[in-house]
Amino acid sequence: MLDSSRTQTEASNGEQAKPESKMANQESPRKYQNEAKPQQDFTWVVKANDRAYHEQFRKTYACCLKRKKYACNAIKTAKYNILTFLPLNLYEQFHRLVNVYFLFIILLQTVPQISTLPWFALLFPLVLLLSIRGIRDLIDDIARHRSDWEINSRPCEILTGESFVQKKWRDICVGDIVCLRKDSIVPADLLLLSSSEPNSLCYVETMDIDGETNLKYRQALLVTHEQLVSEDSMAAFDGKITCEEPNSRMHSFIGTLEWRGEKYSLDSEKILLRGCKVRNTEACYGLVIYAGFDSKIMKNCGKVKLKKTKLSRLMDRLVILIAVSLFLISFSLAIGSGVWAGKFQQEHGYLSAFYNKMSPAEYAFFAFWGFLILLSLVIPMSMLITFEFIYLVNSCFINWDMEMYYAPKDMPAKARSTSLNDQLGQIQYVFSDKTGTLTQNIMTFKKCCINGKIYGSQIKTQDKSMGADLNWSKYLDGKEEFYDQLLLDTIRQDEDPVVKEFMRLLALCHTVMVEEKQNQLVYQAASPDEEALVTAARNLGYVFLSRTQDTVTISELGVERTYRVLALLDFNSVRKRMSVLVRDPEGRIKLYTKGADTIILERLHSDRAMEGCTVKALDSFAAETLRTLCLATKEMDEKEFNAWSKKHHAASVLLQDREQQLDKVYEEIEQDLKLLGATAIEDKLQDGVPETIQLLKRGDIKVWVLTGDKQETAVNIGFACQLLSDDMTILEESEISEILEPTCHSNNSLASSGAALCKDNSFLPFQAFLMHGKKALVVTGDFLDKIFHTEGEKKAMQKTGWLQRLGCCRGDVEKDQGSLIEKAFVELATTCQAVICCRVTPKQKALVVQMVKRHNNTISLAIGDGANDVNMIKTADIGVGISGQEGMQAVQCSDYALAQFRYLQQLLFVHGRWSYLRICKFLRYFFYKTFAGMMVQIWFAFYAGFTAQPLLEGWFLALYNVFYTSCPVLFMGLFEQDVSAKKCLQFPELYKAGQKDKFFNIRTFCVSFIHGSLASLANFYIALWAMGDGAGIRVIGDYQSFAMTVATSAIFTVIAEIMMEVKFWTIFSVLAIVASVALYCLLSYLTQSFQAFKWDPKAFQFPDATKNALTDPIPLFVIVLCVVVNTIPSLTVRVVHSFMGPTALAERCQARDMQKQKTVELTSHIRRNSHLRRSSYAFSHKAGYADLISRGASMRVKGPHVRSQLNGFGGAPLPSQDSPTPSIAEPFRDGVSAEQKFHLC
Repeated sequence: MLDSSRTQTEASNGEQAKPESKMANQESPRKYQNEAKPQQDFTWVVKANDRAYHEQFRKTYACCLKRKKYACNAIKTAKYNILTFLPLNLYEQFHRLVNVYFLFIILLQTVPQISTLPWFALLFPLVLLLSIRGIRDLIDDIARHRSDWEINSRPCEILTGESFVQKKWRDICVGDIVCLRKDSIVPADLLLLSSSEPNSLCYVETMDIDGETNLKYRQALLVTHEQLVSEDSMAAFDGKITCEEPNSRMHSFIGTLEWRGEKYSLDSEKILLRGCKVRNTEACYGLVIYAGFDSKIMKNCGKVKLKKTKLSRLMDRLVILIAVSLFLISFSLAIGSGVWAGKFQQEHGYLSAFYNKMSPAEYAFFAFWGFLILLSLVIPMSMLITFEFIYLVNSCFINWDMEMYYAPKDMPAKARSTSLNDQLGQIQYVFSDKTGTLTQNIMTFKKCCINGKIYGSQIKTQDKSMGADLNWSKYLDGKEEFYDQLLLDTIRQDEDPVVKEFMRLLALCHTVMVEEKQNQLVYQAASPDEEALVTAARNLGYVFLSRTQDTVTISELGVERTYRVLALLDFNSVRKRMSVLVRDPEGRIKLYTKGADTIILERLHSDRAMEGCTVKALDSFAAETLRTLCLATKEMDEKEFNAWSKKHHAASVLLQDREQQLDKVYEEIEQDLKLLGATAIEDKLQDGVPETIQLLKRGDIKVWVLTGDKQETAVNIGFACQLLSDDMTILEESEISEILEPTCHSNNSLASSGAALCKDNSFLPFQAFLMHGKKALVVTGDFLDKIFHTEGEKKAMQKTGWLQRLGCCRGDVEKDQGSLIEKAFVELATTCQAVICCRVTPKQKALVVQMVKRHNNTISLAIGDGANDVNMIKTADIGVGISGQEGMQAVQCSDYALAQFRYLQQLLFVHGRWSYLRICKFLRYFFYKTFAGMMVQIWFAFYAGFTAQPLLEGWFLALYNVFYTSCPVLFMGLFEQDVSAKKCLQFPELYKAGQKDKFFNIRTFCVSFIHGSLASLANFYIALWAMGDGAGIRVIGDYQSFAMTVATSAIFTVIAEIMMEVKFWTIFSVLAIVASVALYCLLSYLTQSFQAFKWDPKAFQFPDATKNALTDPIPLFVIVLCVVVNTIPSLTVRVVHSFMGPTALAERCQARDMQKQKTVELTSHIRRNSHLRRSSYAFSHKAGYADLISRGASMRVKGPHVRSQLNGFGGAPLPSQDSPTPSIAEPFRDGVSAEQKFHLC
């Protein structure tokens, strides 16, 4: 038994050696050195089928509070519940300084000695404001609760007792064994134990994690594959897993399985991550290792963050500024009050009976608080309420915009957040995902070049279709867009040997899996590129039918031919090519190779007659941003093959440096090739993506693409969407390290010999280089790890003492140095016109966004469509979710939801710019009208003995900002626009004003303050000069008539001002002005009637004051004079500014001139390290599938299933453990029966 276990262990280790070595080629080893550091804590212990073991552990998370160490699988993204909503929401709302200020003033109003305003004047608006915001937050949180419930209630099968029982995701616990069916989503991070596939392979789609649609495989340990073959054996399984604590590293896992006295190593190739989808696998079984928030995808998701706009943060600062100013003004007036009281007491001693109980100091003290309450109306609470309403309506405009309605999916735009609209007009950086956001994730075969001739330029017509020309082919799928009648005729003639070899290569050289469903062939490929090539060959008459471990059967124009596979030379990111060595039915040995043009062209035979024509074709394909592969072949004799076969076998059995030696052997045979031609595949972009990116660039918005895809693919898409251009110099990691190294010094290197800590953040030696021509930056996730130092810093902080955490020791120095690295990198990236980050994890996407925000202090927008984009969307100032093929995870966490990337231009340049303009004008005018109406209280204090006596009526103070002047500014905030939507898109340069905060800033606030203060001075002193102690027909210069004259002057002054301010007049604008005057007259009549005075004399103290004032010619003259005096300077400034200032029209003309002056740029096709031309090679294929096929590990035997005793299992028996796995097929055996043929599942 011990020997058997040892044999199993060795076999298992042997199985793991190859995938690990492949990963070493595919992923940079520096990443794993950085992620798998010795100081990792391997303290996460999982026991199978033992819930009681995990329940006993607790961990401290806040002071002395403890919770379960092993999280359950239920997730909770909502912020509130029934008990916590009210206190937590109020706590969040009182983080706004303005709410705290008003609460403080309301508390002061409860003191009778200092109260100068009715208690309800501020309490009612504050309660209304808190209620509106609370209801909005509640609605948003209910949506999150609903989303959480839907996810937690997804069905799954959990092993309970000795059978699998249907339960919910929320019922899963660590240590449970879960059964997953085909097309189901993985509910937690699982260790794959067994599956229905041969050798317990499991094919998964990781679209929601890394955005890739190609299938990936995971493989269980050999010991669990062989032993766990029934429900009874699953229930008896008591293995113990020891691994690293939950972390966010998506591509890394290290652990061991202890079972029956033996230890087995575990890595990421045996883990199914939460969010993956099971494909092409009828059933698989996994042990839950990380559940719920401990899973890797949830560790990458981040927390729900409260987002505030730039204007909102500015408002907080202005509130502080105004509050401090009011304190100082109140303090100054209080001093004046004390001085006046002392002087009055000295001069009028006969009145001492009225004030003998209060000294001047006490009088000044109470006057200070009285003035503070009286002047609190300078910060109008009605502005905040109107603010919320404007945000809500502008959000509705986004929802109702038919320009952003996507008819094919019946999907309109959706503003999920109603408080960020103005920030859409200030975006400086756009961080975009690639797959599903910029692209449709669909590959189509568009063109090809065979023997120097380009095919595929013709356009299909209704009369001519490929179906009609190939109606003899029963395998035509009907979806092919490629059409060329000349090529079809050539193929059907079957006379051109180069065309035949070209088509055979497409049908033979691949690792595609095929299965038959309803008499139709269904291809499943490791990459969409391969599927497109094989499908193109299928539609052109060369159909891939089936394969066994050592044969491939294809149909050539209806004739089935079986080729003997002698070797599969796998693709990897270093080789950039793959080959298949076959023996055709005639006995000839041929090598078929496809790969990058720069690789294939170096390995051609000396006879290169067709190379020049093919290179021209490749250049034309690259100009059309198509993804290209070169195809080549050669014929070998038996002697040459036998010699090479021995070398290959010797390299394949090496224990050290096996991959490097195999590459050398592959290199030896892949020489002296004959060029057949090239293929051109289109990675379909979403409609309007290039145009949108060009508009973003013209609007001075920098676009960064953050993708989990390969570098070649990402760069190719960069050219396709016009983010990159041929005249750009692409800086790669080695060049970036070279630029940073002169200013960086450290023990940790950015490259293998570079440095990492910046001593200086300037790039003086490279300034001339960076300033010359356009630059683009392309980096990978491995390189970004060196920039961030995330894991290392986190571990270091955990191990440092409290003194170091307080910044007293070396930890702060290291943090500052790390920050300098980031700052230097961001400065370098800012000098580039485009940045592409490829092979990045979801957490790295968020860290990139956070890094740019921190060091550039910019407004960012992140846009994506999958769960892998959620963290980035939450981190950015604005998060946009695309309702794409990857589900609704991104939409559920976003601030805005769009159906297509192209709608971003309408969202930013139209709605964003208009919203920012409207909010800025609203704020500017609201502050102006508030100062114009309320500052008269200060001027009146100088004539009222600094007694904090209000000049204006209490109801006027309460209704001034609510009814009398609110309608015009409200409708300006809803409908104002300086240019039309068409002009906004035609001249995106106008967007720059928002990025530079031109419409509202500290300066414009100060101008509004001065303007409003001067208007209040004019209103007050003109009325004082005209009326004084004189008498008119009905007015005798009394206090009430004087107050209403000043108040009416303020009303008509601010109405005249907004009439000059509005640029876009609608019927609502006219009605708003009429409504303001009507409401003033109506409410003044009601609040100043004698009936109201009789009912409550204290509340209604101005009976018939306005009626008396406005029926006398002197007050009417004063009102007209005040309006004229206040309007003429404002009108003069506007006229002068229209002639001399940079108006919108001037900016449009300037933009138009710039557009006309644009000339055709001379683009350089000479690029470094590209053999004097740009390669458009991109192939999203993963290494490893060729090894599975050559070992027969992915083959399923036709016939009865041998593992049917386990729920849904079916598969093939394993080959003998003692027999070595052949990497080259054995000599062909004649007479293979049909039952022995294998089909890929």
